[in-house]
Amino acid sequence: MTVELRHLRAFLAIADQGTITRAAARLHVTQPALSRTLRQLEAHLGVRLIDRSTHHLRLTAAGHAFQPRAAAAAAAVDEALDPARAGTWPLRLGHAWSALGEHTTPLLRRWKQECPHTPLQLLRVDDRTAGLDHGTVDVAVIRGEVDLPAEVHTVALLIEPRVAAVAADSTLTQKPRLTLHDLSTESIAVNTVAGTTTLDLWSPDETPDDTIEVANTDDWLAAITTGHAVGVTTTATAAMYPNPAVAYIPLIDAPAVTVYLAWKEPPSHPAVSDLIALTRRLITPPREKTTIA
Repeated sequence: MTVELRHLRAFLAIADQGTITRAAARLHVTQPALSRTLRQLEAHLGVRLIDRSTHHLRLTAAGHAFQPRAAAAAAAVDEALDPARAGTWPLRLGHAWSALGEHTTPLLRRWKQECPHTPLQLLRVDDRTAGLDHGTVDVAVIRGEVDLPAEVHTVALLIEPRVAAVAADSTLTQKPRLTLHDLSTESIAVNTVAGTTTLDLWSPDETPDDTIEVANTDDWLAAITTGHAVGVTTTATAAMYPNPAVAYIPLIDAPAVTVYLAWKEPPSHPAVSDLIALTRRLITPPREKTTIA
C-alpha cells in the first residue's frame, strides 16, 4: 500500500481530537472511512498507533513516537503547496518568546541585505522547541535546557541575565535591583507552556505561595500590567516588549539563561547553515587583533 497525505492527516486528527467521531467531523469524512484509513496506515507501518480499548482513544508508544514525524511531514507538504509562496522558499525561524532580544532586528535587516532571494520568517510558536519538534520551523531559538531528539543540533549563542517584571506602580520599583527573596511574597506569573521560570528558582523556605499559570507571553504581560502578579524573565523580553505599564528590574541572584539555536540534521532548508553563520557572526563578532609595540 502507498501511504498518502490523507493517512497522516487522519492519524493526526484522531490523535488531536481523541475520538473517531470528532476526528471524522473535523476531516468531513465518515467514521468507517476514517477507521479504515487508520488501519491502512498501521498495516503499512506494522505497528498499532492508537489504543482503541477505551472510549477516549489514546496513542500507543509507537503512536507517540510517530506523531512528530507525521506532523513534520504534513507541515512540509502544506508549505510546499501553499499558493501564496509559489516561487519562493522561505526560511522559518521559530521562537517561543522574545526571539533574540536586541539582536532580532539587526539579524532580520542583515539577512535581507545578504540573502534577498530567501525570505526569513520569524514565527512565534508557543512550545518549548518553538515549533522545531513538529516541523513548523527550520531553525529555532531555544532558551534553557530542553530534551531534544538526537537529530537536533544546537549551538549556544549567548547568556541572558534574568530580570524581574513588575507593574510600573509597584512598590518594588523603588529598588534599583531585586532578589528572589523580594519576590517571594508575590504571586508569580508562570508560562507553563514555553517559559524557563519555575518555582525551583527559589529556595524551599522561600518558595512563593501563589502562582498564576499562563500559556503565552501576551497573557504573562497582562497578569503583570494589571498588578495581579510579577514575573521573572530575561533581558530579551525587556528589549522586545517595552511597556510603560511594566518595569524590568535586574534580578541579581537568579541564574542567567543560555540561548541556543537549534536545527535538525539533515537541515529542512538549504539556507539553515547560512542563518546559523550570520547569527553567530552578529552576536559574537570576532575580537579585534591587539598589536604589541
